[in-house]
Amino acid sequence: MHPPASQLDLSSFATERPATKPSKSTYRKPRWLSWMFAAFLILVLITILGIGLESILFPPHSVTVVPVVTSSSVVQDEGSILFQAAGWIEPRPSLVNVAAMVEGVVEQVLVVEGQNVEANEAIARLVDADAKLALRQANATLRLKNSELESREAEWKAAKLRFENPVHLQAPLAEAQSLLAKSETDLAKLPFQLQIAEAQLQFAEESLEGKESAKGAVSGRVVSQARNDRLSSFATVQELRQRKPLLEVEINALRSRVDALSKQLSLLIDENRQVEDSAARRTAAAASVDEAEIAVEHAELRLGRTNILSPIPGRVLRVLVQPGSRVMGLEVTGSQSSSTVASMYDPNKLQVRVDVRLEDFARVAPGQPVLIETVSLRAPILGTVLLPTSSANIQKNTIEVKVAIDEPPVGIRPEMLVSASFLAIASESNASESNANKSKSEKLTILVPRELVLSRDGGSYVWIVDTANRAIRRPIELGSTSNGNLVEARSGLFPTDRLIASGYDSLRENAKVFVRGEHETLGVNQGKPVN
Repeated sequence: MHPPASQLDLSSFATERPATKPSKSTYRKPRWLSWMFAAFLILVLITILGIGLESILFPPHSVTVVPVVTSSSVVQDEGSILFQAAGWIEPRPSLVNVAAMVEGVVEQVLVVEGQNVEANEAIARLVDADAKLALRQANATLRLKNSELESREAEWKAAKLRFENPVHLQAPLAEAQSLLAKSETDLAKLPFQLQIAEAQLQFAEESLEGKESAKGAVSGRVVSQARNDRLSSFATVQELRQRKPLLEVEINALRSRVDALSKQLSLLIDENRQVEDSAARRTAAAASVDEAEIAVEHAELRLGRTNILSPIPGRVLRVLVQPGSRVMGLEVTGSQSSSTVASMYDPNKLQVRVDVRLEDFARVAPGQPVLIETVSLRAPILGTVLLPTSSANIQKNTIEVKVAIDEPPVGIRPEMLVSASFLAIASESNASESNANKSKSEKLTILVPRELVLSRDGGSYVWIVDTANRAIRRPIELGSTSNGNLVEARSGLFPTDRLIASGYDSLRENAKVFVRGEHETLGVNQGKPVN
């Protein structure tokens, strides 16, 4: 048996070790090493402070950037397919909306979708009862205004005739002149009448004296008669003697009257005013007639516009109203859709709007031939590239291109989906001929927005941002390839470069910049690059 652990003796296993003496001297670091470490810390601190002060005193320029657009193309023979893209048919240049020009309620719809119509052919009719009543009222008003004009015309003619032949003034003048002549004649005869009256008075006095002297031989009645004759002759003499000043006053008055009537006849003030007043009233009446005629024309136009006509010869794409629908016409409160009755297009003028991928966009050129295929046609039809649009789709990374259909067949219509095959043109054929003995190679093209290319000392350059966020002025050589707002950079740029799109006006070489994001306008118009 083993003894318990408390009774074990372990002293036999112990060994003796020599005692170590403490060292008299300890290791000490050199003083210069401490100074170097302190200087290093100070230098680091100064560097950190310098960087912070530089960002405060010289803040980086805020800019926006856009990446370069790269595209690859394969040199192919003329007429070979470069790429394919999907699209849809639409009218060229645009859809034609047939609008109601007046407000009203649709009474009849005279066409159906897909129907061919001629120019000015009726598309629909509006209820025209109120328009007919308005036309009758306008015609009645015109007749009333014409009668007023005839009355004013008669007044003007009478006033003009009165002005040209003032007989109403000539008669009073002649009468006054006659009275003046008579008074002047009476004044001229007055001395002779006075002499006769004085002679008669003298004879009457002598007769009276002779008869009074012969009283016995002459009867009393004869004497009395002689006495009456003397008194009558005396009264006649006295009357003639007093008539002269009265005749002179009468003659002066008549002369003034004759002068006034002569002046009135020569000036014709009232008559001239009557002519002008009647002419003004005639002009006002004529203006009222013109206004009434315009109202009649407007009523006729409104009545005619109740027949909604086709503006072009073409085909109805869609009918947007039905009998009983209300259209707003040209009312200010109405929208465009509230007045549109139908939409039309010219079947001989169609185009395809194609969604071209951004990497294929560099191989699109105006006038380029395109084969268009759709399930409704057995054989493809030929089209021609019109122009690329400025509309891009960021989600699909595509740019819309318009392709004109040279001879649209009967079996196609707008909104049909098609497949477009873009063919190589002659310029690419020349390149293929020069490389006839070589295998077809892929060509990388770098495109930049034309507005970002600047000029200096006869050369072209752009501003780019390097990996350290510094502005670099990069000289470039421009090529001949261009697509809309994009121009080829033959040398000087790489597919990974970022172009400064805004804020480069006050930049200097190697200036620190802060990129706040991609330029929105250029990003939408040009799309995102494919690197």
